[in-house]
Amino acid sequence: MKRINIAAWVLSAVAAIYVPAVAAEGFPQKDIQFVIPWNAGGSNDIAARQLQKIVADQSGVSLIVENVPGATGSIGMTKVARAAPDGYMVGMGTSSTLAQISQKLTTLTNDQFVPIARVSVDPLMLLVPTNSGPQDLKAFLAHVKDNPGKVSIGTPGSHNLNHIFAQMTARAAQAPYINVPYTGGAKVIADLAGKQISAAVLKPSESKPQIDAGNVKPIAVFANERLAIMPDVPTFKEMGYDVFPYGPLVQMAYIVAPAKTPEPVRTKLIELFSNAIESDQFKTFADRNGVIISPLKGDGLTREINAVQKTLDSASEKVFNKAEDKK
Repeated sequence: MKRINIAAWVLSAVAAIYVPAVAAEGFPQKDIQFVIPWNAGGSNDIAARQLQKIVADQSGVSLIVENVPGATGSIGMTKVARAAPDGYMVGMGTSSTLAQISQKLTTLTNDQFVPIARVSVDPLMLLVPTNSGPQDLKAFLAHVKDNPGKVSIGTPGSHNLNHIFAQMTARAAQAPYINVPYTGGAKVIADLAGKQISAAVLKPSESKPQIDAGNVKPIAVFANERLAIMPDVPTFKEMGYDVFPYGPLVQMAYIVAPAKTPEPVRTKLIELFSNAIESDQFKTFADRNGVIISPLKGDGLTREINAVQKTLDSASEKVFNKAEDKK
């Protein structure tokens, strides 16, 4: 009897090592579901669909993009966290997810995922409707100060980096404002172009078509340097306003798989997505849309996520607690 049990234990131990290797042997053998926790048409969705094309061209692997918006990205990322750790479902994490974690507005934690590859680092801008209201930063801040609690700023989601920078805008104006959260950047830009809101905090990639059409106008960048794609738009810093009083904040998008994904499968996913992200085709897309590619993958990305999380833990507490105190 003991011999049978020992044999069974040995077989089990061998299987624990052998099965993940076998699972990665021909991986992937079917389509990979790519969850984007935002509405279609937003910057992350646009980047995901670009990667979808490149991955298919490079390797013949099909990525099935699925938009699962809601709760500032938490609903879609929860779906990824709960998926089988077999590599056939990945998701697009963002700094917004990390901001939600820092404020305990979601039950998600970073250890529910294994990082694969960083897709982009995205600058954020303050935009206004063209030919409606103030058309430069100083005039807009004066308008907010003269109309305390009446000027609206739209953001994709709430309690995220966009929301933090909307708060920093109000801080620069020394007056309260109305935050208007949406389920994605596409809806924010549509309402801004339609003059339903006074301003918005968005990425260049989700704003450029409406900027080019003359419907909205960027008036300042939340960064230390001007953007190469929009060299005429000043930064808050050069205009004399500090929007990083609690430390540098990075808006980034990155791909993750569920925790406990076998290392050989993770390695295959890292190779698959890194090749696409670092391709000339994706670099061209990034340059045209004001997206910054700063490749990180695997454990290097894990360290970066932890660093951003640490900054957000500090900044979010200070920004939003102060905002609550003023109510």
